[in-house]
Amino acid sequence: MTSLRTRDIVALGFMTFALFIGAGNIIFPPIVAQQAGEHVWLAAFGFLITAVGLPVITIIALSRVEGSIQILSSPLGKAASILLTVACYLAVGPLFATPRTATVSYEIGFSSYFGNSSSSLLIYSVIYFSLVTIVSLYPNKILDTVGYFLSPLKILGLIILGISAFFIPAGIIPPAIGNYVASPVSEGVVNGYLTMDTLGALVFGIVIVKAITSRGVTDSKLVTKYAVIASIISGIGLILVYISLFKLGMGSHEIAPNATNGAVILHAYVQHAFGDMGAYFLSAMIFIACMVTAIGLTCACAEYFSELTKIPYKIFVFILVGFSLLISNLGLTKLIAVSVPVLSAIYPPAIAVILLSFCSKFWNKPARVVAPVTAIAFIFGIFDGLKVAGFENALPSFIANLPLAQQNLAWLIPSLIVLVIAAVFDKVKK
Repeated sequence: MTSLRTRDIVALGFMTFALFIGAGNIIFPPIVAQQAGEHVWLAAFGFLITAVGLPVITIIALSRVEGSIQILSSPLGKAASILLTVACYLAVGPLFATPRTATVSYEIGFSSYFGNSSSSLLIYSVIYFSLVTIVSLYPNKILDTVGYFLSPLKILGLIILGISAFFIPAGIIPPAIGNYVASPVSEGVVNGYLTMDTLGALVFGIVIVKAITSRGVTDSKLVTKYAVIASIISGIGLILVYISLFKLGMGSHEIAPNATNGAVILHAYVQHAFGDMGAYFLSAMIFIACMVTAIGLTCACAEYFSELTKIPYKIFVFILVGFSLLISNLGLTKLIAVSVPVLSAIYPPAIAVILLSFCSKFWNKPARVVAPVTAIAFIFGIFDGLKVAGFENALPSFIANLPLAQQNLAWLIPSLIVLVIAAVFDKVKK
């Protein structure tokens, strides 16, 4: 029975951490911190629940089912399981997350040199996705290319940025604005969605399991053990990064007043703290950070769709990269605006499936419980998505009066009620 060496386990943990730290992880904490003002650490607490806690739990859940979302969601039935899986892969793949890695890395690192014209972004994204394609075509080498080479560079850059956030403060902390005044924790929870880390974890599960088995580990208990260790290492790393980025954003109002997104804050801070040399450092760090995530997402999506359709893996790499290239040229602000309603709808059923997967042994027939709870979470998730998209007036009036509706968490209470009813029915039915 083959087991991993200590250095391989550490590399696996670094790789898992590096896969998560992409575009959203870097740009959302600073803007949350600026807007939350004096309530920043309450908002940070909520943010960490969905941006760290759920992804770590998701990797652990997936490690028990060979890294497959489809097996994890099998109590929903074959059609619903495939539908949820495809939706997750598309959202964190070619529709939102992968294109966002290109737009964020360009806007933060290169737009100040080459301008904001559409032609400049197009040229950059072609070069960027060409490099992503080259690495993604060889998934069995991902532990070597990402775990041993790109991840340490990425982590070194984040350490430098994190330390500077504590030793080179930007300015005063302004009052909270918007929803952060009355409900900073729940607003932090919803903004944690935007990192897409829980959906990303659903997709990365198969990449992490493949990286373990590529070293000759075949025992399922060992695969789960190593995946759990890797998720814990990545979780600790994520917390440290987020805390430093919240600290960075807290006093950013003076150097980047009323910023429209976190990319603007980061660029302004690095210029403030390090001058022109800092801009070069930030460009390199963001480029590597986003590229590692794009590689992981491309490998995972190509692997899944290849298994689903029996079309060769390498063909899907080219298809997914090509589609991501097109979407990335919409620009960052537009991409974020489109993604928020969709993520608000997808996240609730995904969270329900992940958390309920740990309880399946307590029920006679898991499908009786998992399917109705996930269905309710999805229905109310759609309501939240429509509300975020600006169609609040078109929704029934009772939706606005549901508990936690103002925090875009209207799905939570109905899902818990259905969970109790379904669990009792399952016990009675036998």
